[in-house]
Amino acid sequence: MAHVAEVRLGHPFRGAIPEVPDGSVHVVQISDLSRTGLKHRTDLLTTELPGRKQPDWLLDQDVLFIARGAHTYASLITDPPPCTVCTPHIYIIRVTQPDRLLPAFLAWQLNQPPAQRYLRQSAEGSRQLSIRRGVLEQTPIRILPLAQQHAAVELDRLANAERGHLETLIKNRETELALLAERLLA
Repeated sequence: MAHVAEVRLGHPFRGAIPEVPDGSVHVVQISDLSRTGLKHRTDLLTTELPGRKQPDWLLDQDVLFIARGAHTYASLITDPPPCTVCTPHIYIIRVTQPDRLLPAFLAWQLNQPPAQRYLRQSAEGSRQLSIRRGVLEQTPIRILPLAQQHAAVELDRLANAERGHLETLIKNRETELALLAERLLA
């Protein structure tokens, strides 16, 4: 993957990140991500960054990769809030050749069984698994024609939308059953 994307760690916070209400910097933490992107962009922690060095802000189409814990996955970031960084537990993957590799396709591919198997086998640690930067950079990926990349990404988007609709139907049915139980058993 290193030949088509650069990988780096998130912002090097030292210790706990101080929350500053109305801070000028947004921080993406592991809990803010899902496989489909940012969960709630308005709920990101805000803070201020010390020092004069300009941080490496997140950009549209960056891929964030959670490299610690039982579940490692990639997440495509679209249109992040201005002045956003992520914690050092998250790798930022920036595609360097977007004319050959769609960032969305890279994120999708990193979440598929072949890449996940490679990453699991290469992970370190006994209590908490961790993936080193070099391992992530060496993850074998396939670069398909752009038309096939677009098709895979669109199919994944449709599957995620379908999953969301089904989850909504399940929640609605559970609510109906709870109301029925209240009426019948009260």
